[in-house]
Amino acid sequence: MQGRIYSLVLLAAALGGNLAAQRAAGDSSLLTVDRIFGSQEFRGGSLAALGWLSDGVGYSMLEPAAGGKAGRDIVRYDAETGLKTILVPAARLVPSGAATPLDIEEYTWSPDGRRLLIFTNSQQVWRTNTRGDYWVLDLAGWTLKKLGGTGPASTLMFAKFSPDGGRVGWVRYGEYNIYVEDIGSGTITQLTRDGSRTTINGTFDWVYEEELGLQDGWRWNADGQSIAYWQLDASGVRDFLLDNVTDSLYAFTIPVQYPKAGETNSAGRVGVVSASGGETRWITIPGDPRNNYIARMEWVPAKGGSKELVIQHMNRLQDTLHVMLANAQTGQVRTVITETDSAWIEQFDELRFINDGKDILWESERSGWTQLYLIPRDGGAPRPVTSGNFDVLGVQRVDTIGKWVYYIASPDNPTQRYLYRINYEKKGPAQRITPTGEPGVHSYNLSPTGRYAIHVYSRFGVPPTTTLVSLPDNHLIRTLVDNDALKAKVAGLRVGATEFRQVDIGRGIKLNTWFIKPPNFDSTSRYPVL
Repeated sequence: MQGRIYSLVLLAAALGGNLAAQRAAGDSSLLTVDRIFGSQEFRGGSLAALGWLSDGVGYSMLEPAAGGKAGRDIVRYDAETGLKTILVPAARLVPSGAATPLDIEEYTWSPDGRRLLIFTNSQQVWRTNTRGDYWVLDLAGWTLKKLGGTGPASTLMFAKFSPDGGRVGWVRYGEYNIYVEDIGSGTITQLTRDGSRTTINGTFDWVYEEELGLQDGWRWNADGQSIAYWQLDASGVRDFLLDNVTDSLYAFTIPVQYPKAGETNSAGRVGVVSASGGETRWITIPGDPRNNYIARMEWVPAKGGSKELVIQHMNRLQDTLHVMLANAQTGQVRTVITETDSAWIEQFDELRFINDGKDILWESERSGWTQLYLIPRDGGAPRPVTSGNFDVLGVQRVDTIGKWVYYIASPDNPTQRYLYRINYEKKGPAQRITPTGEPGVHSYNLSPTGRYAIHVYSRFGVPPTTTLVSLPDNHLIRTLVDNDALKAKVAGLRVGATEFRQVDIGRGIKLNTWFIKPPNFDSTSRYPVL
């Protein structure tokens, strides 16, 4: 990537003075590895499971149950007034026969807001906890129901409400099949029946998660009538044996299907099946599935349900990417975008259909920098939306009424992050939303209407501050988490001088370095470099 500026952290660390004596005296100004990694004292405050509600003026989050009771309440805050309302008391989340409420790890509201889907009792799959138990709470009668029938505990994955909120689809871990459960009747419909260790429906193997960041492998259509999903054929993929030396007196091996370079890969394909059951219609994707990846797949947005899928198809060398539109009924595909790179290319999550589906808002590195483009879905030349010698780091929201794209970028300093917006129909410069007097890293969680945002700001030596702001003026409405106690603790530390430098390594590439000298640094002494 031409002119790309990469970041590198160089840490020169050595503790000066009598370390043992300082530890014995409990010197609070002394920063040690034990204090950093062996304690929670430098862990800042944050908001638990915060999410905007569909009305765009309220957000919900988890808080300790009122009155010091067990569990956590789900509460709503009004963005403008700050008024707090308890939406779901923890007492309503106690299963029949249990003494304590469910431990909420994640929660999702149904589209109509009448039901709540709760994820709990999770266990790890590969890197993260993606299997567990799911419960549905009906707010009208406060009925709490566990999904999955009589199946084993902690085996449901990626449960999602249907668009009408009346059903939930999920994947069964271990057998790797997809099911749909009717919330009212409890009827469970099995959509796939060929799942196994080597035929994986609705989720992924190690390589797809590692290389492409994929875990959830199925999608509801907007009409709730059909489901699109990935299927992986992992037969022929050899096992890599991991040694487990911690879980028993005698070590044992764990086989993990893992293709090394040049070895057999799993074969991926995409199918569409009725949510009521039936035969799967397979999408006809060209090329050898063992030597290509289906990197992304979504339904094309359409009122009343879509008849098309958009698929990102990548070769195993990962230097060519095709964006394809697939007819969900016939299985036929056509390519609308092709990206190539002489070295390596990655899939892009910033693909959105705008202008009534006529154009695709697309993120591309074709200029040498990650920028946004409008590409006609039926052919035509791409039109740049953003430009410059910097990377667009993520689209936050697309305002299809005002024709604005909100995005994070750092045009002047790649170590920092700011919010911008640009009109994708009118030519003109981008507008910086983040105030110019706040250098550092900014992140934003925009409301559905784009009127408000949860804003988190931090910079070197200053812990994150979380605020509620209005947009596009970035006006402060209230501070949600100030982390003042942590700021005072950090300010009281005795640390060495810090320098930020750039190192030119040639070919137009500069590395940003962070250089920390130890306390009482002596330029005539020798120190280890970490």
